[in-house]
Amino acid sequence: MKKSSDPRGSSSIKDVALHAEVAIGTVSNVLNHPNRVSTATAKKVQASIRALGFVRNDAARQLRAGESRTIALLVFDAANPFFADLARGAEDAATAEGYQVLVANTSESGERELSYLDLFEEQRVRGILISPYGEVEDRLLSLKKFGIPSVLVGRVSENNTFSSVSVDDVAGGRIATEHLLARGKQALAFVGGPLDIPQVRDRLHGTRRAVEHHGGSSLKVFTTTATTVLEGRRVGEGILALPESERPDALFAANDLIALGLLQALVANGDVSVRVPGDIAIIGYDDIDFATSAIVPLTSIRQPSALLGETALRLLKEESLDPSLTPRKIVFQPELVVRAST
Repeated sequence: MKKSSDPRGSSSIKDVALHAEVAIGTVSNVLNHPNRVSTATAKKVQASIRALGFVRNDAARQLRAGESRTIALLVFDAANPFFADLARGAEDAATAEGYQVLVANTSESGERELSYLDLFEEQRVRGILISPYGEVEDRLLSLKKFGIPSVLVGRVSENNTFSSVSVDDVAGGRIATEHLLARGKQALAFVGGPLDIPQVRDRLHGTRRAVEHHGGSSLKVFTTTATTVLEGRRVGEGILALPESERPDALFAANDLIALGLLQALVANGDVSVRVPGDIAIIGYDDIDFATSAIVPLTSIRQPSALLGETALRLLKEESLDPSLTPRKIVFQPELVVRAST
């Protein structure tokens, strides 16, 4: 056997693996999933643990699944104030129930999302609230079988496998578009992406439905690589570069951050004069606090962000106490908030 790399006794899981001459994953399995390891290997790892004086200092790992007081909240864009409001709603509800919320951000990365789910399994969290970026239901199902329930936030579960709390984004897209059409706008454009984000895709679907039912109007789609202010500015600058006759007269942004970027590009440009909403109207989605203080106050589709977080937390708590509960689907309706940009 190899000696510990740390003679002071503050050994790590890596030291145990070196001492026992096994993989780090094998040590993790001995600690967390002993049924996956042969008896002989488990005895060898346990002997190394005793020899090195290895002690796990993470209290959550000492709990069986379902006993932790920690709820994990995983979002795909923590920079978006919408998710900050959602987290606040979940945290307020959790505090009232005696739980704490651990917030993690995937930054629109499927790989990072799965990595966090692995971490939450290791930490034995009581449950997971997740606003998914990728296709994660298979992974969530394995966690559910292990005793860690999940509730989807902002997306409906396929085949009703998990409880979900969401907003009718198709209706939101339709409401936004009908508002622009009612203002006399005809050459509409949808700005948002990536389109593999279900919420973005649903909002575009609602837009297309409304345009199809309104004779004489048209729709262009400007795809963004992220739901950020910078991407909104990029698209806005591209629209300004178009001949005036080819520019849309109304823009529906997939979220308020994109809409704010569009506003910055169109209004703050010193070379081209564009009036908002006279020449180009703009409507966003989420109704974040910054919408009211924009250079032109932003019309938006409001989601009950804090209520989404609060409701999801309560569903998760109930399912952690009674895993036999049938998954529930709660869908809130969006609300149009009209301001100067339209």
